[in-house]
Amino acid sequence: MGRYVIRRLLQFIPTVLGTMFLLHYITSVGIQLSGNPVRALFGDRTPSQAQMDALSAKLGLDDPCLEQKFNPCFGLFGDRLQGIFLHFDFGVNLRGRPVVEMVADAVPFTLKIVLIAMLFQSIVGIAAGVLAGLRSGSFADYVVKISTVFVISVPIFVLGIVVREYVGVKFGNVLRDIDWIPDLISRGVFSAGFKVEYPFASLVIPGLVLGAVSLATTARLTRTSIMENIRSDYVRTAKAKGLARKRVVGVHTLRNSLIPVITYLGVDVGVLMGGAVVTERIFNVPGIGLLVARSATGGEASVAIGVVTMLVLVFLVVNLLVDLLYAVLDPRIRYE
Repeated sequence: MGRYVIRRLLQFIPTVLGTMFLLHYITSVGIQLSGNPVRALFGDRTPSQAQMDALSAKLGLDDPCLEQKFNPCFGLFGDRLQGIFLHFDFGVNLRGRPVVEMVADAVPFTLKIVLIAMLFQSIVGIAAGVLAGLRSGSFADYVVKISTVFVISVPIFVLGIVVREYVGVKFGNVLRDIDWIPDLISRGVFSAGFKVEYPFASLVIPGLVLGAVSLATTARLTRTSIMENIRSDYVRTAKAKGLARKRVVGVHTLRNSLIPVITYLGVDVGVLMGGAVVTERIFNVPGIGLLVARSATGGEASVAIGVVTMLVLVFLVVNLLVDLLYAVLDPRIRYE
């Protein structure tokens, strides 16, 4: 197990470096083609060359390579690597605020949304998949199949806007006119967007929207895996021994059936954090997604690179933990 973990950690290095360089090159080319983003800070005013040079040097945008189109700027990339991995310095935004501080303020909101989405898709998705898999061809099976196909076919930005308008605004207004319904429900859970006074309740609907598409995939994946394993020899042997149905399904069938589901859920952590860009913009949640979107549109390369680097590290660590979890679900799996 130890050697396996070390090998996986070593594999992180080229993945992180490759991702960082690709993003570094894209942002560098953007600056080379569109000009120094510092100029946008002055609005309609015309700054002096001394002001431009001073701000560019402070923000690390004074490298001559940024004036040469399609130059990969290897020197600037090396400086960024040194700052991030040796000094944990992810740079500052155009207004001089440290990226680490910005991420620290935004992470709690995104983590809450991702947690709600993961719980929603794991509990409801696995339960629906087990129900459909054990009762193949029944009414419940057809309901799960039809509803999941419908959810998967709807883009997340369409689903988010529809839910916001009809659940958060229209249905929420109906609830807010009823005196006996608590404000935590009417103005918190069923709000049209994030509310500072209800920091967790107002994230419930965005979290459910974020996890809806993944829930549908989880349910269909669980259903297929249950239907495949329920016909296996070891399951028939367990039934022949006279074991209770709950034990046959819960221990012998479900544990092996969850291996592909756990794989998908592990990969989906990174997908959910990336998908939060759309969801957080729709519901105006001040999380990582909104931070990345604003940094991309504002030309703040250091913010985009810093945030994406952190997301890549989270994604890799979660996938390592998922791989280690396989041995818990199936004792036949060994890494040595």
